[in-house]
Amino acid sequence: MNFADYFPVWDKLTSGQRDTLSSYAAARRLKKGENLYHGLEQCTGLILVRSGQLRAYTVSEDGREITLYRLFDRDICLFSASCMMKSIQFHIIIDAEKDTEVVIIPSEVYKGVMETSAALANYTGEIMASRFSDVMWLMDQVLWKRFDSRLAGFLLEEARMEGTDTLKITHEAIGNHMGNPREVVTRMLRYFQNEGMVKLSRGTIALTDKKKLRELADE
Repeated sequence: MNFADYFPVWDKLTSGQRDTLSSYAAARRLKKGENLYHGLEQCTGLILVRSGQLRAYTVSEDGREITLYRLFDRDICLFSASCMMKSIQFHIIIDAEKDTEVVIIPSEVYKGVMETSAALANYTGEIMASRFSDVMWLMDQVLWKRFDSRLAGFLLEEARMEGTDTLKITHEAIGNHMGNPREVVTRMLRYFQNEGMVKLSRGTIALTDKKKLRELADE
């Protein structure tokens, strides 16, 4: 595994620091739907995604889910190592959305190297700031953007990620991603279908007018 693909500051670490990180890194394979991290009671470690797709989400007191961000090839997740940053109390859950390969560096190992490397500490701060930016963007969307625009944008993004305009996804799964009840999603998708933007069938949603969806998403 080439750690330089994940850490642009890799060449600024000493050989001993590089050896420490690489020697403690452990590979793990996850099946689609498998849980990797389940909140603050765990301290899994720093997660490096080799292949596949992870979903980071949070759950409200009444059991409603909302996706915070996703992780793809060569992405890094720091929140799963939040125990090394005592000031951060951020409860998230991470599941595999597809069969996924990850490499995990134990929190105490990464923290030890970070405390002796200003370059790694600065890069870690950049990653954390980027993830918080993702979460703040999501909050802005939820608070200020109409649901029909958000849903149109979600469908277009799913089509881009999957490389197909026919999405195999349930209304409940969309609701879990967006933080809305399934019934609300179903009503809006039926409206989209009446407007000719999608075609609904059991377990699939076909995007039939991406131009209209894009205009709606941009409103």
